[in-house]
Amino acid sequence: MTTEQHTLTSKQISVLLVSILIVALCGIVYELIIGTVSSYLLGNSVYQFSLTIGFFMFAMGLGSLASKYFDDNFVRNFIIVEILIALIGGVCSLLLFMTFPFARVLYETVMYGLILSIGALVGMEIPILTALLSQRAKIKDSIANVMSLDYIGALIGSVSFPLILLPTLGLVQSSFAIGLINIFIAIINVVVFRHYLKQFKLLLISCFLILAALMLFVLYGGYITRYAEKHLYFDQVVYSEQTKYQKLVVTRSVTTREQRLYIDGNIQFSSRDEFRYHEFLVHPVLSIDGSRENVLILGGGDGLAAREVLKYDDVKLIHLVDIDAEMIRISSELPVLNRLNQKSLHSGRLTSYSQDAFTFINQPGILYDRVIIDMPDPHNEALNKLYSKEFYTMIKRRMTPEGILVSQSSSPFFTRNVYWSIEKTLDYVFENTMSYHTSLPSFGIWGFNMARQSEIPKEFTIDVPTRSITGESMIGAQIFTKDLAKLDAPVNSLMEPKLYHLYVEDLKY
Repeated sequence: MTTEQHTLTSKQISVLLVSILIVALCGIVYELIIGTVSSYLLGNSVYQFSLTIGFFMFAMGLGSLASKYFDDNFVRNFIIVEILIALIGGVCSLLLFMTFPFARVLYETVMYGLILSIGALVGMEIPILTALLSQRAKIKDSIANVMSLDYIGALIGSVSFPLILLPTLGLVQSSFAIGLINIFIAIINVVVFRHYLKQFKLLLISCFLILAALMLFVLYGGYITRYAEKHLYFDQVVYSEQTKYQKLVVTRSVTTREQRLYIDGNIQFSSRDEFRYHEFLVHPVLSIDGSRENVLILGGGDGLAAREVLKYDDVKLIHLVDIDAEMIRISSELPVLNRLNQKSLHSGRLTSYSQDAFTFINQPGILYDRVIIDMPDPHNEALNKLYSKEFYTMIKRRMTPEGILVSQSSSPFFTRNVYWSIEKTLDYVFENTMSYHTSLPSFGIWGFNMARQSEIPKEFTIDVPTRSITGESMIGAQIFTKDLAKLDAPVNSLMEPKLYHLYVEDLKY
């Protein structure tokens, strides 16, 4: 029995209108999930989201075109499409996480397959629903209703994903939850339009089977997520949390007991050699003569830089600014991190602020004698601003006349252009800069840059206990071999964010 043999009731029209809204909401969330997973795993968020959006829109066009070859059983066609979207979209993030460790070509094949299939199915729904609604209204009114609700649903989905779904459910369970919404809409339509469906029982059984599967996925989502993370990180995952800002994962090797912290899939430190990085970050800038009563740490929510700063008894105040309150919390409470940072975040001399560093430093406040920038590499456009001349100028205003700044500056070997661009940008703001590097087994050669208005000494005396750095090793750290030597790099700014693009280009080689 086709839809032409029945006139749609007001109740059925209402169900279709709600379906349009929910379909659009689910479609945009699937798109955001795929883009976010790919950004976490492959980096370069602008590139990943641009490709995801582009191919998704292209697939929607193909789906819309393909729908004209369907028969006139619009209700059946819509329900079948909805079932397929729920099935594919509901497991999209899990599939991506599970395929990533094997080979990039496999991951990208799955990724583009998901984008194209989900996009095509979403594209099919719009003309099908428009045709259904046109039985009770003019075609222009049907198109207006469908498109307006489609855009409203997309808005709701795009807002709810970063504000509600991602922080509360994470990526894997978010896709399960949206799949559930999809299949509920399919079930409602099967029931409401049962008189139009020759395959009523078959479709209803299919819906309930997928519903049961997705409900099991949601129920055991924590186990599934942990399994996917173990599959992804190989080491035992001892802590995992999707915060408002990032994905935090702490792992521990079963054989070596090595602990690692990952943020958005990028390793931040290894317990095996983190002391080398943090000693070279902190002690050169702290060992220079002059007042060091007030110290500012930007980033460093793991408490490891603060651990080194606290070795200086004349440091009276430490302000630590990390955008993620959860990062500060787990570093204060998680035993594995407390052992590493020696409970530095519990020190009475330290005050932590859960703020964006850019916002914090642009406010009036005390002047700092030493500033330590322990931010992640500029691997996305949001971090680019924290390595800009505007940001360094704001920091300069919050420093004493004799104040000194040090910044981790990525690798002068793997990201050579990035490293020297950071130095050039600091040199644009400050009168004097000094560059140095060290070797980290987990990361390779790693670089740092100091800056201040007055002269920076070339020799250093380290008087506090250390495991790696010495005054003599700092002399060698200032020597750059030919393949690390200074390049003519650009100044990075908010208006011309060149550093992020340099980072992408450097990692291609």
